[in-house]
Amino acid sequence: MSAYPNAAVLDSTAPAPAADSTACAPADFSADPCRGGDAPLPVLGRDVTVPLADGGEITYAALDYAASAPALQRVWDDVAAYAPYYGSVHRGAGHLSQLSTDLFENSRAEIARFLDCRPGDQVVFTRSTTDSLALLARALPAGCEVFVFETEHHAALLPWGDARRTVLDAPRDPAEAVTTLERALADREPHGPALVCVTGASNVTGELWPVRELAAAAHAHGARIVLDAAQLAPHHPVSVRDLGVDWVAFSGHKLYAPFGSGVLAGRADWLQEAEPYLAGGGASRTVTRLADGGVDVQWHTTAARHEAGSPNVIGAYAIASACRALTEAGFDRLVVRERRLIARLRAGLAEVPEVRVLSLFGDDHPRVGVLSFVVEGWDSSRFAAALSAGYGIGVRDGLFCAHPLVRVLLGGDPAEPGECGAPGSASALAAVRVSFGAGTPDEHVERFLGAVRELVRRGPDRD
Repeated sequence: MSAYPNAAVLDSTAPAPAADSTACAPADFSADPCRGGDAPLPVLGRDVTVPLADGGEITYAALDYAASAPALQRVWDDVAAYAPYYGSVHRGAGHLSQLSTDLFENSRAEIARFLDCRPGDQVVFTRSTTDSLALLARALPAGCEVFVFETEHHAALLPWGDARRTVLDAPRDPAEAVTTLERALADREPHGPALVCVTGASNVTGELWPVRELAAAAHAHGARIVLDAAQLAPHHPVSVRDLGVDWVAFSGHKLYAPFGSGVLAGRADWLQEAEPYLAGGGASRTVTRLADGGVDVQWHTTAARHEAGSPNVIGAYAIASACRALTEAGFDRLVVRERRLIARLRAGLAEVPEVRVLSLFGDDHPRVGVLSFVVEGWDSSRFAAALSAGYGIGVRDGLFCAHPLVRVLLGGDPAEPGECGAPGSASALAAVRVSFGAGTPDEHVERFLGAVRELVRRGPDRD
């Protein structure tokens, strides 16, 4: 265990920090009045005010958690406490380098505990969920076939390169998802290696997918499965062991940590057998110059094999801090609170006939705090802009980097071209998405519902 006072937060076996280390101690949720009862967790930006079109100002209502959740205050405080101790990782004999290396590897271990990884699983640090799945795509064995539903985020639809890819039609209920996958896996020829990629919770509808059942179906047909947990991990506990998935990928910026860090965790064999994701220092164990002018390289077989270059130690530590914070806050409590907010949001929107909430599995299917909708008579981009200009509410509009799914939900053609990016850049088939999480106050949901009612009553010509 390092002498860095704050590192104890990442080691459940470590003793409490010494009394003189309080200046660098992490924020304590138990001492924060916002922790108790049904209150949201403290996040950065909770007191930020934004201008309104009428010249006034209002506290910003961040309801775009599905894109990027605000960082927990606890995470920010932990990172700030570490900053004076910054040093190179795996590359220095100096005291601060040793402390940073220790913190980096303790972060890896904390994330493995958070995900309930199995013995032998590896935790590889990446830049994002997209980067994690692209890394796994590079590690596929020769002849591997990838199975993915058309309902996936582009991060899961697009990275598979030259691998054979089978895109499955959108199912209309969880049972159909399982039978569709089973049928596709049974029909594949030849029966070589196969990988299934599936989301845990949709980034468009928030609906929970039958991950455990899909994993069992994949394994029954000799395939492996990777879980895109970008939208699931911030809202629900994710157990690699219990779900039976081979890998899980998620991003720090959706898990209440700053941008620029992600995780791929799971089985080591394909990762160890693949060429490094990046070739360079840190990934290599030994490098020898050959007589013919070339070099012979022995690559690491640990997670370092795919972590060439100086690592993002602050990003890794921020994710680990967020994992610890969510665990200490009590995921059960957070889930109960979020379900209450979801019920309030759905009931409030149901009172507005002009609003149609998008759903793949049915209105009553469980979901996380992500919900997309369209408003009769309104362009989605204009509606989102009106929420911002008139009420200080931040949401997202468009196709949400899940173009085929949104088109299916809106009755369009999944093959129709369209753009993803800036608001208003998509085709006429687009929606508004509202999303929230552990840091969302009740007032933000109530303000959103009031704004929707008022905008619909006034109509698009008066926004």
